[in-house]
Order: sequence, then structure tokens, then C-alpha cells
Amino acid sequence: MPGTPSSELSINQLLPNMLTISAICAGVSAIRFGVQGNYVLAVQLILAAAVLDGLDGRLARALDSQSLVGAELDSLADFVNFGVAPPLVLYFWGLHQSMPNIGWLAVLFYAICCVVRLARFNVANTRDAAPADNRYFTGVPSPAGALLVMLPLYLSFAVADERILPGWVICLHMVLIGKLMISNFRTWSFKAQKIPRARVRFFFVGFALLGAALLIFTWVSLVVLCLGYAAVVIIVAIQNRRGTTQET
Repeated sequence: MPGTPSSELSINQLLPNMLTISAICAGVSAIRFGVQGNYVLAVQLILAAAVLDGLDGRLARALDSQSLVGAELDSLADFVNFGVAPPLVLYFWGLHQSMPNIGWLAVLFYAICCVVRLARFNVANTRDAAPADNRYFTGVPSPAGALLVMLPLYLSFAVADERILPGWVICLHMVLIGKLMISNFRTWSFKAQKIPRARVRFFFVGFALLGAALLIFTWVSLVVLCLGYAAVVIIVAIQNRRGTTQET
């Protein structure tokens, strides 16, 4: 009958969910290697999960294969990859020996903040509550939170291949990033940024240089990326506060 959904799906329609499941495998494997002490591979797997997270939704839209199952898978993958794996890797790297109890509380706080942020994001993206301005997120998005929360690890490996920050600083940093994810201030969405045609070639050159820097100077590049993103968040927050002040 016309209009009846097909009982079969093509491989193309399954590709977005395959990417999401691959991202979950990467995130769970990152936890395994973090427990084993292979923190370099653990971080690489979390970054790979972030890349796959950025691709699956776009691929689903390009192939017109969005589904409710895919949306739920994506949300669950975000929690595993950005709410569970990063704080656990950080915990096994720098907290489980020096501050096991306080460090675990920080892990729980960050994970709960991440799941609350994802729940709020899911509600905001329903049909009845579409975001008014897609140029901004409310709070720091979970992939950016995962990148930022591991900054103490990047910094230590970039400088001395060992922990250079005390445990209490790492705990406070984890709590701060968790709080930023559930905060109400607006953060800039890179997804909505448009590149003028005349500058596309410069964008590609910059992207290639960034990729090369991440491969050659991994830890230093990650530190610079975190500091750059933090600077963007602060600038947007200041601009929003000035705009609110002028309106009142």
C-alpha cells in the first residue's frame, strides 16, 4: 500500500546509527584503557568519539534517515562518551590514589551535570520547544565539556609527562566544567557559523594546519584549543551581559 513504511532498510539508512555505535565503542574502550593506564590512547578514543558525534547527525540529515531510535542512541552516546569516559579517565590518571573519595564525588558531580544538560537539550529540541536562536547553546555543550575537563591531563603531558597539578585543583576544575554545562548563559555554536566563499580556502588551510598540529604537537595543541574555547566563552558572556545591561 502507498505510504506504508518499508520493512527493510538500506545500508545507507543505517550508516548514521553505525557511526553512533562506533562512537559508543570508542568511549567505552577509552574507559578500559584509562583503567589500564594508557591515557594517550584513552584521550585519542574520546576525541575520535567526538568526531563521530559531529558526523552522525549530519550524515543522517544528508541521507534523510533521521529516526527516533537514532536520536535516542545519539543522546546515550553523548552521555557515555562525554559524561562518563572523560571524568573516569581523569580520575584514574590523577585522583584515584591521592584523593579517591573526593575525586569520585567530583566525577559523580560532573557526570550528573552532563546528563542533566543532555536532558535539557533534548527537551529544548522537541517540536514544542524549538530553540529561538540556533547560533548559541545554553551552557557549554557536552563535547566541549569533555574537551575542557581533561585540560589538567593535557597540560601535564605537555609540560612534564606527569601530574603537575594537585588533586584538589583537578577536582575543582571538574566541578567548574560540570557547572558550566548546566549554566544558563549562552555559548557560541560553531555549527551555525557560516564561512564566506572568498575565505573558504583560508578555512581549509587553517583546518589542515590544525590537524597537523594535533598530530605532531598533540598535548600543546589541545591546551591551546581549550584555552581558545574558554576565551570565546568568556567573550560571548561579556557581550551578552553588556547587551542585557543596555536593554534594561
